[in-house]
Amino acid sequence: MTNKSLLDSINSPADIKEMTVEELDRLAVEIRERIVETVAQNGGHLASNLGVVELTLAIHSVFNVPDDKIVWDVGHQCYAHKMITGRCSRINTIRTENGLSGFPKRSESKYDCFDTGHSSTSISAALGIACAEKLNNRDSYTVAVIGDGALSGGLAYEGLNNAGRSGKNLIVILNDNKMSISHNVGSMARSLSRMRILPGYLRAKTKVHRIERVPVVGKPITSGVKHVKDWMRDEFFGQKNNLFEQFGFTYYGPYDGHNISQLQAAFRAAKRKNSPVLIHVCTKKGKGYGYAESDPKSFHGVSAFDVETGEPRSGGECYSNIFGRKMCELASKEKRLCAITAAMSIGTGLNAFSKKYKDRFYDVGIAEEHAITFASGLAADGMLPVFAVYSTFLQRGYDQILHDAALQKLHIVLCIDRAGIVGEDGETHQGIYDAAFLRTIPNVTVYSPASFRELEAALEKAIFDTEGVAAVRYPRGGELYLPEDYEFGGKPFSVYGNEDAKILLVTYGREFSYACFAKEKLAAQGIDICILKLNTILPLPVGALMKAKPYEDVYFFEEGVRSGGLGEYFGFCLYQMGFVGRYHLTALSGCVPQAKTDSALHKAGLDSKMIEIKIKNDVSIGGKANALKKKT
Repeated sequence: MTNKSLLDSINSPADIKEMTVEELDRLAVEIRERIVETVAQNGGHLASNLGVVELTLAIHSVFNVPDDKIVWDVGHQCYAHKMITGRCSRINTIRTENGLSGFPKRSESKYDCFDTGHSSTSISAALGIACAEKLNNRDSYTVAVIGDGALSGGLAYEGLNNAGRSGKNLIVILNDNKMSISHNVGSMARSLSRMRILPGYLRAKTKVHRIERVPVVGKPITSGVKHVKDWMRDEFFGQKNNLFEQFGFTYYGPYDGHNISQLQAAFRAAKRKNSPVLIHVCTKKGKGYGYAESDPKSFHGVSAFDVETGEPRSGGECYSNIFGRKMCELASKEKRLCAITAAMSIGTGLNAFSKKYKDRFYDVGIAEEHAITFASGLAADGMLPVFAVYSTFLQRGYDQILHDAALQKLHIVLCIDRAGIVGEDGETHQGIYDAAFLRTIPNVTVYSPASFRELEAALEKAIFDTEGVAAVRYPRGGELYLPEDYEFGGKPFSVYGNEDAKILLVTYGREFSYACFAKEKLAAQGIDICILKLNTILPLPVGALMKAKPYEDVYFFEEGVRSGGLGEYFGFCLYQMGFVGRYHLTALSGCVPQAKTDSALHKAGLDSKMIEIKIKNDVSIGGKANALKKKT
């Protein structure tokens, strides 16, 4: 056997189809090494990708992609898939500006059939693809790869319910690693746990599939022992059918997700069914890298780190940590305070709360819709529920916020982490829509702090001094610059600078820091501006509108979408009040591509440099126009 790299010789899935299992195992080692090396440099999803290497190789060795279609649920585990579908030479660019996406992207490769980034979508999408393949008379297979964590999301069951009775060539591969981001919770997790602890059943079933492959006699023998398999299942599981079979799927498994030959046998057997099949495989999240194996929660999504030590290259205080500590402090004084997370206890800063106040901490799994309605139920019976959630995932609970909380004027608190541009995860994860869609819902109050101290004050206000739905939105990462002479004051809005200036800059959240930088640069050039900072962004403070009305030029800079956003609404309200000046809005058009946050803000015209340039250019043009007017 040669020591030459196998991975660098792979240009398409066709290159692995003739490989022996031993060669595929060797290739798996090389892929893992490349994943660790790449994520250590760029950051990204580590533990989930390390866990599916053999599974990915087995899928591509049996199915004929892109004729056959693979839908990766969430998609954060697609790095190995990308490496063997012609993108290995660019894997070092993953999650960088103009580089490979950290998720499947149809625009990136013919081997990516569906864009994913949020959980529990794969079965529904794969069923749609399978139906389209049938309508187009294509003899192909559609495969949905879904994790056990994603099965805590309701959409997965809607897909299973519809797919099981479809009769289509659909294969669902359940990647069971006992985790989503945090450890899985709920009845399905317990059910899968019961299935996966049956090694005797697993070994016996594998032998049956091996017999099935024997020419001529294989199928008669397996049909003869089918009743034995059924008896084994009933004895082991204590039920006539498991949940998946009740949905209408043929269930195979559980299988060792790191045993390529075992997986290949299962996939070939599933292909012969020509009807919905669910294959249950068990994998180890973080496999092959000791730090990730021992602590898969911390190594789920990581920033750049040192491979030798596992330690992050940069750290520091962040909004999530401040939120978590403040929650613990408030919970020690208020017994009704409850915390809810959707499988994100570490990411949202609630890990300490989950240990200190176990009876008031609820991890509902990847089920944001349920989390909001569950919080509404808690509130209806007198509790003070706080749901900590990333902005991008809050989108999934729009109807629940409206129907189950706001219309009933129930007091729930939404702590919206990762609000604004988040950087390298790209379009599916940008937190730029929450302010716009919350604006359409009645009985909602939204606070937007720009510092750690303001976050703590806003959280207290949201929990104890606000009626109806209250939200506190804050960005990813740490505090940015704030001038020493800036005073928060705890009011709905703050005014910073000379109120007699002719130019007013309006903004909220961390964009205030960029505005302050720009103000200082403009002052050095003789351009005086005043900044109006919205601390409460919904409902819009009437006093803030009154402050803005007399100015000749009002600039609104918003790290959120233009259409339906706060900036658009502020301008509308201002003109309704009789504003006669000029209104300038800089906001996002949506679909912000992956890039470092600083770069994305710069391209959108929202960093301090671009704010300075925008105002300076307008002042210069206005000055020239006035000079020309005087001449004529």
